[in-house]
Amino acid sequence: MSGKLLRLVCTAVLAAGAVLAPVPAAAAPEPGGGSGSGERSVAELLTELQTLYREAEKATETYNATEERLKRQRAETARLEHALARTRLSLHDSRGAAGRLARQQYQSVTGLSPYVRLLLARDPRRALDQGHVIGRLARERAETVGRLTGDEREADTLARRARKALDTRLALTERRGKERDEVRERLRAVEELLASLTAEQLAALAELERGNTAEAQEELVTSGALGSGGAPPSAAGERAVRYAVEQLGKPYEWGAEGPDTYDCSGLTSEAWGAAGTPVPRTSQEQWARLERVPLDELRPGDLVVYFPEATHVALYLGDGMVVQAPRPGARIKVSPIAANPVLGAVRPDPDGEPVRRYVPPELPDGATEGPDEGYAPAAPETSIR
Repeated sequence: MSGKLLRLVCTAVLAAGAVLAPVPAAAAPEPGGGSGSGERSVAELLTELQTLYREAEKATETYNATEERLKRQRAETARLEHALARTRLSLHDSRGAAGRLARQQYQSVTGLSPYVRLLLARDPRRALDQGHVIGRLARERAETVGRLTGDEREADTLARRARKALDTRLALTERRGKERDEVRERLRAVEELLASLTAEQLAALAELERGNTAEAQEELVTSGALGSGGAPPSAAGERAVRYAVEQLGKPYEWGAEGPDTYDCSGLTSEAWGAAGTPVPRTSQEQWARLERVPLDELRPGDLVVYFPEATHVALYLGDGMVVQAPRPGARIKVSPIAANPVLGAVRPDPDGEPVRRYVPPELPDGATEGPDEGYAPAAPETSIR
């Protein structure tokens, strides 16, 4: 984010990307004629901003997925290159051994077969002993030739696989670059829209967003969808919660996995990694690969996934609240679970037994302050630590 955007953000409290719920039809357009944001109502501006942030986060998670594939491909390329180097060294040794055997065979040629030498020998016992030696040498020669042939075949196979792995790595590197550019383009669109808004428009948007979030949270809680909400976490879930709480106040940064900045799935994956239970890096993979749990069975540490494309994720804290890295311009904070449209929830450790006694971590002052979907409050950066 540019300094211009952050200065603008600090002039008003706004959360863009909140629940995509219907808004009052009577929302009046902002004063000011002509073109641009002045012709659109507060609700229309909020919807546009929500859409831009949602597109940016989707692009971010796509970038994260490619980055993870690239990490694995780098490791595979390095492994194949190391194996190829070992095989080439073994091939060199096998070729040397085969050369020595060839020279020895040439130097010991007599033109007589071992059977004929046995018939002509004055001492048959000695000839038999020599025959055993000759047989052993023949087996050694055969093993050397076989090893040489096997090393040549393995080296050829590994060389082809290494070339293919390198080609894949280069293709992923190129794709990552394009996806990085797409994220930057999406965020630039957000920045341009923010720069076009007045302080009055920002304040109106903030008020509308807060109302939408409060309404969605009340509807979710009163519906009973969250159940009693009293289930304690597992031991690993408790560690994940405490890790996430320790990150409160740190800035959101797309593609970041800590320790100073995080994006949404960077926070959840690092929290569970610190708890000793690695989970997939992206929100889509967390939703696809982890065991799903009903909302009325949520326990602290579970991951709450948002939007139909599973492009946002937060860590459940308990009592209808989550810890999340909201959007660019915001900081990690505690938010209502309904701050975004809930897709569902997953549990990284479905076999983990709930702890017998759970004391929720104490939240620092300011943990719940600030907007939930993308803008930092007009408060000192050190207010949450």
